[in-house]
Amino acid sequence: MKRNWMKVFVASILEVFWVIGLAHADDFLTWAGTVVSIILSNYLMITAGQVLPAGTVYAVFVGLGTAGTVISEMVFFGEPFKWEKILLILILLIGVIGLKSVTDHKAGEGAEP
Repeated sequence: MKRNWMKVFVASILEVFWVIGLAHADDFLTWAGTVVSIILSNYLMITAGQVLPAGTVYAVFVGLGTAGTVISEMVFFGEPFKWEKILLILILLIGVIGLKSVTDHKAGEGAEP
């Protein structure tokens, strides 16, 4: 099961890349990287959602992707730093971690033990 959560984490990182790519791509190479990131990100999320609870997978995927995108925009692209944004990201991440920790996953037929 940890392998599937790793897929969700990697998919979230790739989501950050493709969201930034949609905003900042300006040539063939950056657009190609954006498309590859979209495909891989969604593939990993979908395959993890076949084993783990889909709602939780999606919430973790979107929460981590959102936090990563906002932080990346501030660090790399000059988005203004605001403590309010950091506080809201922390609240979002607390919710995502809480949701993951209370989700009861029982391995079904064909699922990983």
